[in-house]
Amino acid sequence: MSAWVTEEVLRWGMRFCSRRSLWQQRSCLVTASIKDTSTTQQLAAHIWGIRKSHTCLDSVSSVRFYSQDRIHSDLEEKEHPSSEIQTDETASRQIQKRSPFSDHLQQCGSPSDVLDLSCQYSPTIRQVSNCLTHMWSITKKMSDEQRRFELQLMFEHPAFDKLLQKAMKGVGNMRNEDLAYSLLGMVKLGVPQRSRVVQTFLRACQENLNNFDEKCLSVLSSCLEHVEDGANVGALKEGMRLVVEDRLPRIKNVMALQTMMRLVGKDAPLDLKRKLERKALSMAEQFSLPNTQYMISTMATMGFHSKPLLDVCSKTIKENLHGVPFNRLMTVLQSCRELHYRNLDLLTGISDYVASTMDIWTRKQVFLFLSVFENLAFCPTALMEAFVEKVIADPDALTLKDLLCVLKVYSSLNYDLRDQRQQFLDSLSQALDSYLPKMSAFELLKVAYHLCMLGHFPSAPLEQLLQSSTLEKFNSTAPRFVPSQERMFKTVNSCLRLDRPPLPQPLMVPSSYLGDPVPSSPPVNLLLSQGLQSVLADQTDTVLQEMVVVENIYIIDGVITKPLPNHISVTEAGSCAGEESSPAESSQRIAVVCTSHSGFCYGTSNPRGPLAVKIRHLKILGYNHVLVTEQELQSASEEKRIDLLRERIFPEHHRSDAQPQAEHLGS
Repeated sequence: MSAWVTEEVLRWGMRFCSRRSLWQQRSCLVTASIKDTSTTQQLAAHIWGIRKSHTCLDSVSSVRFYSQDRIHSDLEEKEHPSSEIQTDETASRQIQKRSPFSDHLQQCGSPSDVLDLSCQYSPTIRQVSNCLTHMWSITKKMSDEQRRFELQLMFEHPAFDKLLQKAMKGVGNMRNEDLAYSLLGMVKLGVPQRSRVVQTFLRACQENLNNFDEKCLSVLSSCLEHVEDGANVGALKEGMRLVVEDRLPRIKNVMALQTMMRLVGKDAPLDLKRKLERKALSMAEQFSLPNTQYMISTMATMGFHSKPLLDVCSKTIKENLHGVPFNRLMTVLQSCRELHYRNLDLLTGISDYVASTMDIWTRKQVFLFLSVFENLAFCPTALMEAFVEKVIADPDALTLKDLLCVLKVYSSLNYDLRDQRQQFLDSLSQALDSYLPKMSAFELLKVAYHLCMLGHFPSAPLEQLLQSSTLEKFNSTAPRFVPSQERMFKTVNSCLRLDRPPLPQPLMVPSSYLGDPVPSSPPVNLLLSQGLQSVLADQTDTVLQEMVVVENIYIIDGVITKPLPNHISVTEAGSCAGEESSPAESSQRIAVVCTSHSGFCYGTSNPRGPLAVKIRHLKILGYNHVLVTEQELQSASEEKRIDLLRERIFPEHHRSDAQPQAEHLGS
């Protein structure tokens, strides 16, 4: 009977050894040992012979944490260069997919369930990787509160440390894909990044980097985005850049190229970024719509502004806006902001598209669109016009957060409300009144600031802001005002003083909240100064003053005082009638203001926020304004700079000079 058992067990072992995983063989071995001890010895010797013949296993006692070689444990079979072993591996994978462990793993609904399963079975090295990946996959779908609770249970579970120990000891046996996914899973699950297990996996990735395919590199890149810098991380990133540069000529797939572009990171050498740019442009005809969206965010990840590449992607997106979902549109716009890239056709197209499909967007989505456009300094005229009608129709639907967003966007972009202005602002004031008792002091300041910039002065929020009880809260929250608060108070005070709104009682901001009464004067703009002096060299009846401070608020780069065109005839007519005209009535003051492009809405000459308020107040004070940008002065030659200033300061001379030329050309 004993001999028969021995023969049958050996026959069974030879039939299924190549098909069954080793952990199953060990299970059968234990079962056989219950029946007959001699059978156990023979079967163990037979299995050892199979191991030796296929060179699949090393001694269990030798554990290497860092190795480029493929070390095989007694828990699973690994890749072998011979075609026979590859065939056996394929069969083993098919059986593993049908194994009870894999089936049970897919049914686990929490990290603790996975850990309980690992206690019931002895998972292979690949199954350890699957456990870590599945645990991360489960938790990322949970709410924040549930995730925190489940992760706490996971860290307290006694099997979690054992699972990490097993992963660390078997790291040398892992396939590259399992290695990358295991590291990503551990990092995402919150395993301390300075821990031995994470550092061991980082080191193993370094040693196997040359064998990583594009998918493994992509997973590793996603992981490193969430890992703090360190010696192993720095070496790994540098190695990845070398791999990217080496494989770049052989890339023929757009997604593979974008993966490589994301791998290099923001601190990659400019020369490598240029090579990636040239490769991408050579493959531009292959770009699908998702490719173009992903390419823009990829360039933001690289921190690389490539205008030719961005223009190609923008054109495709603009022509297919109906096929781009909200999240991707927002990602494109936010990436454009990070890259300091603005394409007028793209931005206008998105504004028109959102305005024409207003009903399909949620209120939150519309506010996000408005906010990101404001951050880009672009005025989405179509969208803002459509939104005005929404606000007027139902102002009570706006929350306090919504109101703060609307006020900020419309005051910053200086949108012309035209005949809807009063109705729109009254609707906002009506909605604000219900939130006044709930507002914090800083929220009141922001509301008053934006309303004053819009030239709208409802008494309720202004009176509540300037009450002593409200002002005292600013002193209690901080020993000194932050610059933004001081700037807001100054704007509110200047608007109350110069706009002179009809309020029930006069209001003013206490001087203690205004900071330095006299603004610090910036240095003279030499290009502008030289240009103005050249323009006025032959104007004997004009006077130029530079860096003039007006009302202790605004600094004007140059003030030109010149007589009115009909001053002589008016004086003569007055003297004949026995009357005299005052100097103010007989002269004109021109305020030349030099500003940057950021002072205007992108693609227009419409001044934004603070610049618009400054111009409004200069008009109240009797100045005509002339705006010149720093970029215009710096990019033009001296001759063109003088012509530019002369045309804007003396437009009547320019028109009179141009008319004879036109008549001459017509003749």
